[in-house]
Amino acid sequence: MNLQNARIVLDEFKVVLHSSDAIAPVGILHPLAFHLVKKAEHHSLSGIDEASEISKEKEGFVFEVQGDCIQSCEAIFKAAAEVVEPDEVAENRVRIARTKGDNTFSICFWLQDSCRTSAGLQEDLEAVLRKIELELLGYGFGWENVLYIHLYIADMNNFSIANETYVRYITQEKCPFGVPSRSTIELPLLQVGLGSAYVEVLVANDQSKRVLHVQSISCWAPSCIGPYSQATLHKEILYMAGQLGLDPPNMNLCKGGATAELEQALENSEAIAKSFNCSISTSAVLFVVYCSTYVPSSERHKIQDKQDSYLKQMRLLQLDKGSVIQVLDPIFLYVLVPDLPKRALVEVKPLLYVPEDMNVTIGTEQKHSCSRVPSYWGIQHAHWHDSCIQKCVVQGKICAVVLCITSELLVKICSESLGGDQDNGDYQNLLREAQMERVSRFCIYLLDKLYMQNNFSWEDTKNLRFYFPTSLGLPLEALSLMFTNAFNELAKLGHRIIIGEEPIFNLIPVLGAGRSATLMDDMITCELFARKS
Repeated sequence: MNLQNARIVLDEFKVVLHSSDAIAPVGILHPLAFHLVKKAEHHSLSGIDEASEISKEKEGFVFEVQGDCIQSCEAIFKAAAEVVEPDEVAENRVRIARTKGDNTFSICFWLQDSCRTSAGLQEDLEAVLRKIELELLGYGFGWENVLYIHLYIADMNNFSIANETYVRYITQEKCPFGVPSRSTIELPLLQVGLGSAYVEVLVANDQSKRVLHVQSISCWAPSCIGPYSQATLHKEILYMAGQLGLDPPNMNLCKGGATAELEQALENSEAIAKSFNCSISTSAVLFVVYCSTYVPSSERHKIQDKQDSYLKQMRLLQLDKGSVIQVLDPIFLYVLVPDLPKRALVEVKPLLYVPEDMNVTIGTEQKHSCSRVPSYWGIQHAHWHDSCIQKCVVQGKICAVVLCITSELLVKICSESLGGDQDNGDYQNLLREAQMERVSRFCIYLLDKLYMQNNFSWEDTKNLRFYFPTSLGLPLEALSLMFTNAFNELAKLGHRIIIGEEPIFNLIPVLGAGRSATLMDDMITCELFARKS
């Protein structure tokens, strides 16, 4: 029978699930039995007959609700009201950090919970998301203006709860141009006196973004395991969601350990990049690689080796095609975290520069003389300063920096300020607040120097994160005050930065971080990204 004159009615079917995620389940509808029903000829029906026919059709779709419907509905609405009722106690503990850009800026929200009074992830996340909505509304914005969301939670066992709470606020209806891209990571939040949820959002004052949202199973890229987009392109920057080593056809983690997962995550990243006519091997500015503690320390060197070899091979393939004008030299940051979604061992988060005109030659960083090197806080320029820094600069466009302060560099920084013999007992406790105050000033000094040398300003900053290990032994409040004071002092020294009531940086507690997968033991690690408006 021609299906123009009939419709298919499924008598029996089975849903084969590939991912049973509470928010974004992925599966295939497998028909087991069906029959065809002839469609009524529309032109032969009079008004009365048509109404009668429609009524008959609807009879088969009436579902009887058992029990007291009114009471059930009242119970549902009451439960919903209890869920969305603002928690004034939680909201009073919400803290905010914000960069100063006018066109694109980041806002970070977390709960101060030094008394360990957190009621749990759902309550904490709702308090934070409500605060974000109010903050966006204050700027005249909404969720549709958000490009990217970093969602940090205290326990990955509550990942489904996080998604269920998240989707009440960030929906397709609120984001007609596409939901934001996202990365979800477990962090040791409770250990440093924070609540169960910590959220950072990147906001744009326009809606010119382009997003890629993979909602169904495919053979080329993994479907989203939550309410987010795989990538968001805005103002020539491609913000890619955190990529796991998921095999796209079945959405299972690859077997073979951390290196197999990393290779698949890079394959997935490359597939997404191709959708935007670029490659992670030639257009990447920064790779942040999150490593789970479930990866044995003896295996971590293989992660970096695999990343290096994969990108090198992909770059050669791109160059052989002859379509690449210039290749960027990306920088790398490895972060050790307690856990990742789906118990993955690694998660890759690439950041790419995708110029509108791919045929234009990219102006990368140039050599600078020491005449533009600032000198304050008693810090004098030294050649070893460069050993702290990785940077990727496109002149007049973007500046990405990873700054690593190891324990060895900590000794040098403090010895310059304190003088004397490094073997002296004064150096046995380098984590004292006096030494960390010196480190905070040193970090800001180096960042300010890079900005000056490359003609960037602090207003160009899109995000500034300071990662610190929980083993540092300093309260988060004390560390935050050190960096805040250092920025205030910088503002008084000149007119290059304007300080408001809120800090322009985020403090991220981790188990470890560094430029190498084998040496994630920095005392402080800074990740900075700036873009000219």
